[in-house]
Amino acid sequence: MASSGTVKAMCLVLITVALVAPLAEAAVPCGTVVSSLKPCLPYVMGGKTVSAPCCGGVKYLYGAAKTKPDRQSVCSCLKSLVGSYKTIDYGKAAGLPGKCGVNVPYKISPSTDCSKVQ
Repeated sequence: MASSGTVKAMCLVLITVALVAPLAEAAVPCGTVVSSLKPCLPYVMGGKTVSAPCCGGVKYLYGAAKTKPDRQSVCSCLKSLVGSYKTIDYGKAAGLPGKCGVNVPYKISPSTDCSKVQ
């Protein structure tokens, strides 16, 4: 069972992401991004291995983001999500798609300019 602090942090992140996420035109809502990548948190917060459910979420999002607005929306959500956790290893977050066999056309980082994602 998750600690009270972890649950509070996750709730705060979900609220923040919901407020920051683009509300229109995206076929992949930020809530879907968050729920798809939730299994990845242990890895990007210092874990040793990437779980199968994590890679399943990464692959699902990769397949769901078919248009430029979709990809930009997912990028913006990821940028917000990664930036909202102080304990995320940015190197692990950026390398996550490759660990799951997916080639994402941008770096998962709080400094990514999602408007340039094609």
